[in-house]
Amino acid sequence: MKRLLSSSFSLLLVINLTSPRLVFGDDPKKDPDQIGNRDVGKGVNFYSLEKEIALGKQLAAQVERQAKIINEPVVSEYVNRVGQNLVRNSDAKVPFTIKVIDSEDVNAFALPGGFFFVNSGLILKADNEAELAGVMAHEIAHVAARHGTKQATRGEIAQLGMIPLIFMGGWTGYGIYQAASVLVPVGFLKFSRGMESEADMLGLEYMYKAGYDPEAFVDFFEKIETLEKRKPGTMAKVFSTHPPTDDRIKAAQKNIQTLLKSKPEYVVTTSEFNDVKDRLLAMHNKRKVDDPKDTGKPQLRRAPGSTNGPVDPDENGNTPKSDEDERPTLKRRPSDQSDSSQ
Repeated sequence: MKRLLSSSFSLLLVINLTSPRLVFGDDPKKDPDQIGNRDVGKGVNFYSLEKEIALGKQLAAQVERQAKIINEPVVSEYVNRVGQNLVRNSDAKVPFTIKVIDSEDVNAFALPGGFFFVNSGLILKADNEAELAGVMAHEIAHVAARHGTKQATRGEIAQLGMIPLIFMGGWTGYGIYQAASVLVPVGFLKFSRGMESEADMLGLEYMYKAGYDPEAFVDFFEKIETLEKRKPGTMAKVFSTHPPTDDRIKAAQKNIQTLLKSKPEYVVTTSEFNDVKDRLLAMHNKRKVDDPKDTGKPQLRRAPGSTNGPVDPDENGNTPKSDEDERPTLKRRPSDQSDSSQ
């Protein structure tokens, strides 16, 4: 009987040791194999998914009124395709609308309800598609976990707790708070450090399931850390609400080692990424170059010629077309003519 019990106990121990529940604990968020079959957005939330989508649509309309959206087909289609691939490999329960903003700021943000904006500056700063996917996966994780409306709910609970609304007709005053929060979109993007850490973990899982190298997420934040040390304050605006970069890097490395099984192959970059980056570089460079070269320099070159030359060569009609190297010859020719006439 004792042998039977001991063998049964041994069998039970083996089953438990190989069980995902033991490996990942009781938190399904730490099991990438369960992506799509877990409710990472559960928790106290005043907003239904329908209300969250409607709210995000309103906020997105405000963003599009203020920002310049890039409608270049190759760029917009590529970024949307990368994002939708990540969404399909996530826990998100809402459809995503993804657009590119013409801005050199290194940033991306996803509003409640799946309205996602990627700055062109982020694409230019990324060295490969996997780095871009890592940042996008992090933002998709915020939406999947419903961090925006959870954060808003926390604020509303704090405000409602200061007045006896709940004892005077229930939640009749809730619509006022919801309407007021629409006027401050940034309030839906400032997350607690716990929420940012959770989005880092989920984002790593999403990019991993989509086939990208999760180490690219670490590479990007190491790059951000280097930029911040070289030029303090240059990146602070972008990641002001995130945990310190050192902490994020260490946590990401730990999650990669403990949560993600190594794969024989990962997607790092594609020729399409390079093509899109070249197109954006051309757009940014053209915007910078247009004014200084076409208007400033020719005027600055003519001004010294007209003031320093002893004789104004207007009668030849060649001065506006000449370069600086040609002006000395034009100045000599009138003097030579005056000498021969004498």
